[in-house]
Order: sequence, then structure tokens, then C-alpha cells
Amino acid sequence: MNDKSTTFENYSSKRMSDNEPEKGKPIPARKGLLNSYAKYSAMGFQMFLVIGVFTYAGYKIDERRQAKTPLATAFLSLAGVFIALYLIIRSIRRIKS
Repeated sequence: MNDKSTTFENYSSKRMSDNEPEKGKPIPARKGLLNSYAKYSAMGFQMFLVIGVFTYAGYKIDERRQAKTPLATAFLSLAGVFIALYLIIRSIRRIKS
């Protein structure tokens, strides 16, 4: 029983030391992961911005027309969603190819 625990401790300590990065050198796997997070976070902000701009434009149009029902806000926000989805799908296709 003692022999098995010693073997496990040796294995786990060896594996932990293998995964430790040298000082001053970035870990390639983490760098790629950060790049992925940055890409997809930027896509989220882009989507938020496009939908927000179109919704705000529709709101201002309805405000200026003094409309009882906010049709311009509804249509432009929906157009913003479709445009944002188009941009996201196009970006993902570029990344994959």
C-alpha cells in the first residue's frame, strides 16, 4: 500500500513540474485561449453596438415624428439584430477558414 502511494506522489509531482512554465515565457495554450476570448468578446461588443445604434436611431425617429406606436424603433432594432447576426456569422466563417 505504501508502494502505490509513493508511485502516485512521484507521478503527480513529476507531472506538475512538467506543466510549470519557465519564468518570462508565455504559455502557448493560454495565449491561444486569450486570443479566442478576445475575438469572441469583441464580437459580442460589436453585436451590442450595432443593435444599440439601430435601436437608438429608431427611437430618435419615433421621437421626432411624435408617433403613438414606436414602429421605427421596432423595425430598426430588428434590422440591427439581423445585421449584427450577419456580421457575426461572416466573422466566424473568416476565423474558421
